Parts: sequence; structure tokens; C-alpha cells
Amino acid sequence: MRFYNRKSEIAALKEIEARAKKNAQMTVVMGRRRVGKTAILKQAFTATPVLYFFIERKTESLLCEEFIQQVEHVLNINVFGEIKTFKSLFAFLMKQSETKRFTLILDEFQELNKVNEAIFSEMQNVWDSGKNNSKINLVICGSIYSMMKRIFENYKEPLYGRATSKLFIDTFNISTIKEILAENNSKYKNEDLLSFFMLTGGIAKYTEQLVDISALSKNAMFDSIFTAGSFFLSEGKDVLVDEFGKDYGTYFSILSLIASSKTDRSSIESILGFDTGGFLTRLEDEYGIIKRKRPFGAKEGSRSNKYIIEDCFLNFWFRFIYKYRSAVEIGNLEYVKDIVKRDYETYSGIILEKYFKEKLKESKKFSDIQSYWDRKGENEIDIIAVNDIKKIINFYEVKRNKKRINLDSLKKKSQNILANYPDYKASFIPLSMEDM
Repeated sequence: MRFYNRKSEIAALKEIEARAKKNAQMTVVMGRRRVGKTAILKQAFTATPVLYFFIERKTESLLCEEFIQQVEHVLNINVFGEIKTFKSLFAFLMKQSETKRFTLILDEFQELNKVNEAIFSEMQNVWDSGKNNSKINLVICGSIYSMMKRIFENYKEPLYGRATSKLFIDTFNISTIKEILAENNSKYKNEDLLSFFMLTGGIAKYTEQLVDISALSKNAMFDSIFTAGSFFLSEGKDVLVDEFGKDYGTYFSILSLIASSKTDRSSIESILGFDTGGFLTRLEDEYGIIKRKRPFGAKEGSRSNKYIIEDCFLNFWFRFIYKYRSAVEIGNLEYVKDIVKRDYETYSGIILEKYFKEKLKESKKFSDIQSYWDRKGENEIDIIAVNDIKKIINFYEVKRNKKRINLDSLKKKSQNILANYPDYKASFIPLSMEDM
């Protein structure tokens, strides 16, 4: 699959590269696994030589030996003397950058802690003592989101406050998802687009997997996922086990319930039988996998919260693959695929609502986009979008089938909200598969 979009991210990285002409730059690049961080970095830097160090769990001396070979080749210099530690190599490169311009990418950066627990402190000392004279463009990238956040955002950590820039790599937006599908399946239908969004959520690796095997219709996508040896069957576990460590079973149980529409804390705890508050907080704040949503207009501290998994693929994986893992493990993939087909109409309706929310966000026309439900969890409104400058409030009802949309009911449910927006122009808008 060719390289798509990412113009704004690449432009930001090029600007940072240019700033390194005058001052040393330390840029931290974060984002969930498979989102395409490394591909972006390899596209971005063209003005200077690039050293790309991929950190593996090897001995420190072996890593240094491999990296030195790259330094000598890319920078066309001889590295004299024995360099057996990363601290020594980093100090050498900081010194070289006083007279040579280059970019140093450290990929899978969090793995350095497994190589040597003192490396982050050692890097801090080298950086602090050498940055004023250095012109290095240092780019640090990691795939374990929670660890990267901790390394650079926890004030107790040695590298806290050292980054000069932070860049978060998000998923492909709706326009890019449609572009990828259209370019590779010009005859796609809206059902194919919805399934493509449902299964990839704009994650670069997942779109690439489906494009490379030409699985670009709804049925072909599900056939490819539920086949022996499929990349997708173990992907949820592959992505998250390192994040969660030994407690992954508990986190997986919580995420499976959320994906199955048990979205409030009391429902989750009534099934699991223990206090999940700490786990939910970490899933939201530390791991960035779930979000706590309040109904439109609710104040901070409202108890009418629902938890959702923002990532489309992970939501699908926990809803169907992890939940029915016994059938997956014995190879009965047709059974799981039949369950997906049985539940598809209902489940895809939820994803369709998310699709339109993402589309509205991409339009940049609104200051707030949320859903609404009352204290009993009833009288739901799928989407409310507000523009406070133009004093516009839009109410949307989302259904797969346009004939099932009842705008009179939507207007009735909106009356209490409209009482708080007397000067706003209100619109009531149907959204269905036809509007994708």
C-alpha cells in the first residue's frame, strides 16, 4: 500500500528539523501501535542525514556495535575507541552534532529501560550538559503508550520536561479512509465503507493488511479476518499484553464488557464482582484506551457516565474475537463469523453513529459534538453538534435505514435542551447509510 496523507504531521516534523539548525531539538512521537509512526518518521526527514536506531532487547554492547556501524556509514566518520554503552554513544553523537547536522531517531525507545535501567538518567545528564552547543534533531518514538507517557510526563522520571516538542500520531481521518478504499476498490458500496471503518478505524497497519490481500468488500473483509492464521485474530492481545502486564486478564474482561454495551461502572462491577474504579481510571488516563463520556450538557462530576472504547478495531476484537475466544482457540472460526453476521445490523448501527461523529469533527464546523441521554439512560439523542460563534445547534438521529428515522420524536426529545439555547438556530437532521 502506498503512503497516504500525513501532510500536517510531516510538515510539523520538517519544521522541527529546520529549528535544529539553531538549537538542539528533542521530539517525542506517541500514538498507539500500528498507527504508522515509523512510516511517518521515515518520510519526514530529507534535509539532513538520518540515523535510525531500532531498540531491541539485546545486550547494551551488542546494540552499540550495531549502531556504530550505522553511524560510520551514514555520517561518513570513524568512531575511534571502544564504545560499549549507550551513554557513551549518545555523548559521542551529541558532540558530533556541534559541527554536523543530522537527525537521530530512537524507535521503540521504551525498550532501553530493559537494556539498562540507568539509561534514561544517563541520557538526561548527557542532554543537559550538551544541548546548548548541540544542533541534534533527536526524535524519540515508542509503541507502548503508557510507558512513553510515564517517561516524559511523570515529573519523577529523569527525562521529564526535556522534550522540546511532542507529536501525537492519530488514526487516518474519514476522508483518507474513503480515499484508500476508493483507490483500491473503485466499485465499493457504503456497506463496504462502513465495514472498512469498523475493522480498521483508520489504523495504518490494518488498512494495509486488507489492501494487500484485496479484502475490500464487506464479505471479503470478514472472510479474511476469520480464517486460520489471520493477523487479526491475535492482534488485540499482541497490542495490549505489554501495556497491561500481569493484570491483562482483568483489563481484558473489563474491555470485553464495555465492547458488549456494558458501558457504566455499576453494570461492569455487577458482573465482575469487584471494584473496578482503579482499572477504569488507568484504562482512561494511563493507557488511553477508553473514554468516559457524559451526556450533552452534563457538568463535570455527573454520575451519568458511560465508558466507550474509542478504537474501532479493539472494540470489534473484544466484542467478537476475545468474547468468543474458546471457539477461536479450537479453530471454529465459522461459528464466530456466524455470530458477527447475526449481530451485524445492531453492531454496525453503533459504528455508523461513530462514523458520522468523526465526519462532523473533521468538518471543523462545531465547538462541541456529543450524545445525550437522561438520568435513567433513556431519551437518547445520537448526536448533538453546537457552534457557539454562529449560534447553531444541530440534532441528529442516526439509523442504518433512513425510513426508520423519526424526526418528530427527535424534536420532542430535544425540547428540554433547547430551553437552554433560546438564541440558537436548531436543525433536526436524519443520517443513514445513504449519507456516508
